[in-house]
Amino acid sequence: MKQYKLKAFLSAAALAALTMVSNVHAQAGKVTTSDPKYDVLQSPEVGGNTMRKNWKPKDWLEAEVNVKVEMPRSYPHKFVDSVTVKWFVAIDNPDGKGVLLLEKEVEYVNFPVGEDVYSSVYLSPAAILRLSGSDRANKGIIKAIGGEVLVNGTSLPDDKGRYFSDGEKMGWWTSGSLSRYDRVPLLSKDETPFKFLWWDRYAEIKPERR
Repeated sequence: MKQYKLKAFLSAAALAALTMVSNVHAQAGKVTTSDPKYDVLQSPEVGGNTMRKNWKPKDWLEAEVNVKVEMPRSYPHKFVDSVTVKWFVAIDNPDGKGVLLLEKEVEYVNFPVGEDVYSSVYLSPAAILRLSGSDRANKGIIKAIGGEVLVNGTSLPDDKGRYFSDGEKMGWWTSGSLSRYDRVPLLSKDETPFKFLWWDRYAEIKPERR
């Protein structure tokens, strides 16, 4: 009798857990992403009432992806609390042979539902110099871009919400032949001089706690 009750309890617990997971996935909604694009930008000249100085803008590399989150009709809000975009960028090894992997997670808050919003990461002029040996940005140092979008901390099932550059395979960043490289950081938009530019094009990045 006790064994029967234990089996019934475990079955009920498993069913409750499965229902919880299903509800989480349902609340995660639908995510549509574009192919990631990357471009060369120059350091912006920010005006104001400060003294003017002579300087030559250097090159940055920007990677950008369009993200659209749609929720069920029963969802009562025009926003979701949190959207996290995971970035993976493959680059040539500046110290020798092979391909290295750069990683970055950017969490956004109050993410609008049903709107085309952008997420981006950047390589600084110093990073470009280290990777290529030149002050001039060369898109060729980036071999592939990919990533994943999480809604309220939840991964979507069936690889939905994942994105990757044209010509690459889904999940290429999980390859065992790639080595993680931490000497060159990927930067979020808030970590660059582009922080205040094109404000409404991008989602609001969650501030870091000090």
